[in-house]
Amino acid sequence: MLRPIDEKIAVAPQIRPEDVPAIAAAGYVAIVNNRPDGEEAGQPSGAAIRAAAEAAGLTYTAIPVTQAGFSFAQVQAMIGALDAAGGPVLAYCRSGTRSCNLWALAGAGLGEDADVLTAKAAGAGYDIAGLRPLMDAVSQQA
Repeated sequence: MLRPIDEKIAVAPQIRPEDVPAIAAAGYVAIVNNRPDGEEAGQPSGAAIRAAAEAAGLTYTAIPVTQAGFSFAQVQAMIGALDAAGGPVLAYCRSGTRSCNLWALAGAGLGEDADVLTAKAAGAGYDIAGLRPLMDAVSQQA
């Protein structure tokens, strides 16, 4: 269940290796994994997703976000992954929420307007209004 945020990124809940060919066929050129391995029983490993992504010609980046929250290093890594992709990116985690939040923080770090980011997230079904103070802080650090 891909949730496009804009033409550059979509987020999704956990994907499986067998989903990757369809993701590539949909035009995505990169996958960003925001889920740590072992978070839930039966979850595919990042290595399995990486292998499927590389076999399909996609770039794969792991930026795991735990329940502890986000770090500036993770925001910078997401900025780098989005910049390096050169096309549409699919980011995933357990539900898509952490991926959406990290995308918004990366956008704030790039100087994008927090209201626009919030509206784009809402269009994909995510309420990130509570993230506004953190987006403001990231935009000041960048």
